[in-house]
Amino acid sequence: MDDPFIRSYPALSKKQKFAKIESCVNSNPADVASLRQLSISRGGLLSNELRLKAWPKLLAVNVSDISPKPSSEDLQAHRDYSQVVMDVNRSLKRFPPGMQDDQRMALQDQLVDVIMRVLVKNPELHYYQGYHDICVTFLLVVGEDVAFALVEKLSINHLRDFMDSNMDRTKHMLNYLYPILYKANPELCEYMESAELGTIFSLSWLITWYGHVLNDFRHIVRLYDFFIACHPLMPIYLAAAIVLYREKEVLACECEMCFIHSLLSKIPDHLPFEQLIAKAGDLYLQFPPAALANEAIIKFRKSTALENSRKLQHGSRSQSSDSRVKKSKQNGKLLSLFIPDGSSKLMKVTVWTLGAVLSAAVFAVFNAAADWDWLEGRWW
Repeated sequence: MDDPFIRSYPALSKKQKFAKIESCVNSNPADVASLRQLSISRGGLLSNELRLKAWPKLLAVNVSDISPKPSSEDLQAHRDYSQVVMDVNRSLKRFPPGMQDDQRMALQDQLVDVIMRVLVKNPELHYYQGYHDICVTFLLVVGEDVAFALVEKLSINHLRDFMDSNMDRTKHMLNYLYPILYKANPELCEYMESAELGTIFSLSWLITWYGHVLNDFRHIVRLYDFFIACHPLMPIYLAAAIVLYREKEVLACECEMCFIHSLLSKIPDHLPFEQLIAKAGDLYLQFPPAALANEAIIKFRKSTALENSRKLQHGSRSQSSDSRVKKSKQNGKLLSLFIPDGSSKLMKVTVWTLGAVLSAAVFAVFNAAADWDWLEGRWW
């Protein structure tokens, strides 16, 4: 199949493009190769009405043969049901503003069912926090049954690496980011590496296909047109395009992880997404995944070794801390002679000391983790 970035259509008016998409969808069989190119080209699939027709064709989903919904008992018996309900109940911002409460609550129930249908039918898949951000986009565009069918197909293809029992393959995908950046802009890449920024700022971009971090639904569905039609690593190429676009802002930051992380972790609403999509496509052509695979593996091994080293250091610090606590208890009476209510003041000193030891980088990561509920242990 021809690469859709190489053989693209000449500029079409909106009316011409609309007609071309309809023609591709209605031909027998559907012209999927042309549909991919139209999905990638400026404006994507133009409307949700066309997406309802085109997304199933792009993903080879037969909407007339969708698996029936299991019983409520089967859905609720799944190991992840309670967590899914909890996350969906926290997803208010993903529904259109001004929606009536009863309508939104009905959609939330449908969203839970979409997710659980995929998980029940595919027990090898593991739910992850952020999966519901992808599912709700499909639900709002195509409705419950078709959303289930599309998300299931994506879950065993594009999203499969996110749905392991651990994050190893997700981390490996993130390790493609710096090789792309280095080849496109060595100075920027080296600056970010000097700040020990890592890739955590882009994790939510990748695993939600930007659904969690963008406010304008039009931008989200436009990106979904692009990602559905492309290689599963395309969200990483888009991440690189976003970072490259914000080069001046990054280089203007102090070379510290917390400052650059704070800047990049938030995506402004006014970014030129069509330009960024085109840039991501260019990066993909210049630096295809196969050409970056060795560098990504090296990055993954280095990051894993660094993480293990930090865990060992943390363990050593914990043991040293335990020893200091035991010694402070032994000397508690002596301390109380010099400091009234020594125990409470000792606690204040200990808290201050721990705060000073935590670097700005760790503090920023901790805040990011808290925002995504990573601290509950479902991620690591």
